[in-house]
Amino acid sequence: MSVIKEFREFISRGNVIDLAVGVIIGAAFNGIVKSLVDQVIMPPIGLLTGGLDFSKLEWVLKPENPATATIEKVSVQYGAFINTLIQFLIVAVVVFLLVKAVNSIRRADAAEPAPEAPTAPTAQEALLMEIRDLLAKAPVPAAAPVVAQASTKPPIAKPAAKPAARAKPKA
Repeated sequence: MSVIKEFREFISRGNVIDLAVGVIIGAAFNGIVKSLVDQVIMPPIGLLTGGLDFSKLEWVLKPENPATATIEKVSVQYGAFINTLIQFLIVAVVVFLLVKAVNSIRRADAAEPAPEAPTAPTAQEALLMEIRDLLAKAPVPAAAPVVAQASTKPPIAKPAAKPAARAKPKA
């Protein structure tokens, strides 16, 4: 049971999944490149070389004997090798361009300045912060009663209040 658990952990890692996706996409891309080389690139090259089909170019080491039914021909098929070489060069250029694009994105991300760390406060700011902290820690004193102080000026006399008018009784 331990091997199965360990295998499950290995498979569920992100790198293995990414690799599997890359292999699958690479296999599909290989078919596209093969079609591009065999059906798009090589026919015009063959036309320029006088109708030469590169996939059928070969160097015959031992020719076929027409008198026998078995295949006896031995040849080096360098035309198929040329097609494969062109396919490889196309894949290499595409991978190079992909890596170059990823590297330029990484360089752009690295070139962006990191957020600046806050600078140290000036001496005046530090003093103000200290005063603020001390005031926040100080207990709030209870309201003291207001005591009237003796004044050296004589008090000002207030005018006497007028008596209220009486209402007359109704008859």
